[in-house]
Amino acid sequence: MHMADALLSPEVGTVMWAVSAGASAYATKKITDTDMSEKKLPIMAVSGAFVFTAQMINFTIPGTGSSGHISGGILLAALLGEFPALITLAAVLTIQCLFFADGGLLALGANIFNMGVIPCLLIYPIFFRPFLQKKITKGKIVGATFLSTIIALQLGAFSVVLETLASGITKLPFHSFVLIMQPIHLAIGIGEGLVTASVLIFVWHMRPEILSSSVKREKLQTDVPVRKIAIVFAFIALMTGGILSFYASSHPDGLEWSVKKVAGTSEIEAEDTLYRAVAAIQEKLSFLPDYDFKEGNGTGTGISGIVGALITSALAFLSGLIITGIKKRRKK
Repeated sequence: MHMADALLSPEVGTVMWAVSAGASAYATKKITDTDMSEKKLPIMAVSGAFVFTAQMINFTIPGTGSSGHISGGILLAALLGEFPALITLAAVLTIQCLFFADGGLLALGANIFNMGVIPCLLIYPIFFRPFLQKKITKGKIVGATFLSTIIALQLGAFSVVLETLASGITKLPFHSFVLIMQPIHLAIGIGEGLVTASVLIFVWHMRPEILSSSVKREKLQTDVPVRKIAIVFAFIALMTGGILSFYASSHPDGLEWSVKKVAGTSEIEAEDTLYRAVAAIQEKLSFLPDYDFKEGNGTGTGISGIVGALITSALAFLSGLIITGIKKRRKK
C-alpha cells in the first residue's frame, strides 16, 4: 500500500508529511525507559529488519490477479509497544522510499500515516491491547491479531481513498475507488493476520515476557534472555530478504491493482515541477530502485533484501539508542 507521488497533490502530500512528523514527534516524547529498555533495543533492530524483508514478499490473493504484503504495524506494536513501533516502521518506510524507490518521496508522509500511525497509535491501543490486558493466551493472540490487522488495513485503505479524493485525482472517483480498495484490502488483512499471529505465537512460546511487557507497558527485565529470539529474527530476516524475496508474487499489490481497475492504468502521470524535483531526488538516492540493480535485470532482489535489512536494523537500533540517551540525560 505504498502510495506513489502521482496519487497526491502537493498540498495533501505536504499536510501528510506534517501529520506524520507530528505523530512521530509525539511517539518519541511518549517513549519511556519502560517502553525502550536496553533489552528492547535488539528486538527493535531485528523486528524492523524482519518487517522490511517481509514487505518484499507479496502473497497472491486467489482469484483476483492481485497480491498483498504485510504492513507490520500491529506486529511491531505487539513486540515493542505502540510508540517504539511507530518509530521503527517510519524507519522502514523511509529507507524503502529513499534507497529502493518504493513509495513516493512526496507520499512518504501519507505512507507513514496509513501504514504506521493508524495501526500503531490507533488500532493497537484500542483493539489489540485490551484483548490481552488481563491474560495472554494463544486464542486471544489470534483473535486480537486478526481483528486489529483487518481493521488497520481497512482504515489504511480508506485513508488512501480520502487522500486521493482530497488531492482531486479525477481518474479515481471516490465511489468506484472505495468499492475496489476495501474488499481487496480485507483479503490482504486476513493474510497479514495469519502471518502476524504466527510470528506472535512463536514469540510468546519462546519469550512470553516480550509480549506481556508491551501489552502492560512494563519494563522488560534485564534477566530475561533475548539473544536467541533476536538471532532467530535476524536469521529469518536475512533468509526472507536474500532468498524468499525471489519467490514473491509478481501480481500488482492491492493499491496498484485497485488503481488499474478504476483508472485503466496503474501508472497515473503527474506533470508538475515539484513532482519532477522530488522524483529526481529519489532517483539519485535510490541505489537499488524497485529492489534491483539499476540495470533492472532482476538479479538484485536478494542483495536488496539483505542490504535493506541491515540498513533498517542499524537505523532502528540507532534511533532507539539516541532516544534512550536523550531520555536519560533529561532525567539527570
